[in-house]
Amino acid sequence: MTVTSIISAIGNNSSIYPLLVRDCFIEAPSKILIARRENMKESREIADDATREKFIDEYFTSAIWLGGIPATEAIMDKYIKKKGYNAGVNLNLFKAEAAKNATGEVLQGVEYNIKKFGKYAQKEVQEAVADLIKVKNNKGAYEKLLTKKFAAATIIPTIIMGFILPPLNFALTRKLRKAKAQNSTTQTNTQQRSTIEQFTGKNPTFTGSFTSTIANLRTVDKMAISDGGLTVGRVSTSRNKEEAYINAFRMIGSMILNFVTPVYIARGLDKLANKLFKVNVNLDPLILNDKEFIEAVKNNAVELPKSNSAKDLFEFIDTKPDTFFSKFAQKMKKISYLECGIRDPRKYVNIKDLSDFKDEFENFIKSAKNSKNIEKFAKKAKTVKCLNILANVGISSFLLAGVLPKAQYGFNKLITGSYLDPGLKK
Repeated sequence: MTVTSIISAIGNNSSIYPLLVRDCFIEAPSKILIARRENMKESREIADDATREKFIDEYFTSAIWLGGIPATEAIMDKYIKKKGYNAGVNLNLFKAEAAKNATGEVLQGVEYNIKKFGKYAQKEVQEAVADLIKVKNNKGAYEKLLTKKFAAATIIPTIIMGFILPPLNFALTRKLRKAKAQNSTTQTNTQQRSTIEQFTGKNPTFTGSFTSTIANLRTVDKMAISDGGLTVGRVSTSRNKEEAYINAFRMIGSMILNFVTPVYIARGLDKLANKLFKVNVNLDPLILNDKEFIEAVKNNAVELPKSNSAKDLFEFIDTKPDTFFSKFAQKMKKISYLECGIRDPRKYVNIKDLSDFKDEFENFIKSAKNSKNIEKFAKKAKTVKCLNILANVGISSFLLAGVLPKAQYGFNKLITGSYLDPGLKK
């Protein structure tokens, strides 16, 4: 994996990679250190407990938060496959009306894709069409399976992080304190149990529209939802009301800084770069680093769709899958091709995203052609974009790992009159 591909990955705010870098390598160590320093102001003994609890809380939660949803979804996909369905069939294809162009033509949809791609003889395409037919004939059953997948992927990690891990962590502290007080290592401990009836014992009915929406949420979106559940869990399992206030302050701040702030920071940095350096940095570094693409720009050999209309975009990606635009659109997950080079009929194409991607492509090419040296311009654009990504990670991490924890202990001092973690006070 090259440096550019690593920077590209951590710059994608739609993926978990920025969260992974910030959460495990910057935020967690900083929070642990700040927790120890703040508690050391008043008690070394409580600082030791706070350090241990914070270490368990940060790293165990990160492991479940970052890995729990993908792992649960992978298991559910196998379950769905055993039921005879392919979990890759996008329910948005049933909204054929939403895919009509200005003339009223349907350009994608279950029925449309079955007819269009059913004409291809390739085995891979025929299998994909068969998956579509199976879902078409059993839409209700398939929707229920996707609803179960969403519920499992969000509820299970949330319960573990928010309702099981905190009481176990607190129980460990109580056990160690008892052992220390009584100078014995054989003390038993009764573990707390949390009531989580809001997640169990109910059998809600979901509509097809709702199922279609939740089935197409990105992993990072599901992590945001689980983070909301985690906030509820952390507050409800707090050892006293002061700790509940602190947990609410910390968790809400963390949600905003993890899922909202980085997107706006990225946009601001890209706009600033465009003004200061007169370079277009909206494209991904992987595209800007592609030498063949830059050479094609120099030779005026980059082919693009005739317009941003849905008809022209579909016609282009279906008839010219080997062009730079189509290849990069697939790499950026705007479209999906099968190994045989034919577009996957099970996938839904978001025309707005694809249209915006075309605009970014065109804007870069125009800016590059207006420069004196296209290669130097592309190199400069890639450098600026990479610096923007690293700056975004740095700013976001500083807010999460430095500003938020300090603000949390300032809030703690304000409401309790002490820097000590409220739940650890004897």
